[in-house]
Amino acid sequence: MTCGYSRVTDAVMIPSRKAGDILAGMWEIVAGWGACPRTLVWDREAAIGGTGKLTTEAAAFAGTIGVRIRLAPPRDPEFKGLVERRNGFFETSFLPGRVFTSPFDFNVQISDWLVQRANTRVLRAIGLTTPTARWAADRAAMVALPPVAPAIGLTHRVRLGRDYYVRIDGNDYSVDPRCIGRFIDVLATPARMVASCAGQVVADHDRDWGHARTITDPEHQATARLLRQDLAARRRQASTRSHADGHVVAIRALPDYDALFGVDFDPRPDVEAVQKSAAEGK
Repeated sequence: MTCGYSRVTDAVMIPSRKAGDILAGMWEIVAGWGACPRTLVWDREAAIGGTGKLTTEAAAFAGTIGVRIRLAPPRDPEFKGLVERRNGFFETSFLPGRVFTSPFDFNVQISDWLVQRANTRVLRAIGLTTPTARWAADRAAMVALPPVAPAIGLTHRVRLGRDYYVRIDGNDYSVDPRCIGRFIDVLATPARMVASCAGQVVADHDRDWGHARTITDPEHQATARLLRQDLAARRRQASTRSHADGHVVAIRALPDYDALFGVDFDPRPDVEAVQKSAAEGK
């Protein structure tokens, strides 16, 4: 995000271009500022307003904060040229020569660089002064943040299957298997993936920014093992019945009785023998 008056810039890396992740990144920035510009200029990306009309998520986000989102005209990148030029500035002045150990390390490094370098440089466009020098006046004209945070992140409601995993953004996360068959609510922010059932947290994982990965909580694995053992014991108990005089009789498979009485049953009879018997009138 780049402020139009002061030219103060802030940025975070996000795991995807889905609406929930984009809005989570925006909220992280404005929450750090403690205020939000009265108008947010956005291009027509699908998650925000690809059809020329705000998506439900974007409209709810703006409505909660109490600001306006202005969509750029189609095929007009210069409409938000401030942001586009900052992207080029990042590529030439921030990225070269740096090493990142994780997305969160990237966010820490770019945050420090923005404070120490980008927002303290003198810009001719704002009268040979720095963005930091104009920041106080710019922030004073912004809208105060609401007491309740807007809805952000990827949300999902699903009935938990027998494999006790839910899929978010291409990755599978384990959930407490005791919730199998029940509806669970999933919320994935850039940092966490949390699932709840009837108001109780039943899964809490670090968000994995990779793809096609399986994230398992060892406690969920142990619980699933106990449930399988209990189910096996119930099935063994159900496979027996009580005799009239009280003793327990096991229910055996039919092939066991065939073996006991010496019956050799071949489900595929000799075709030639059958035809010969029919010819002899037997």
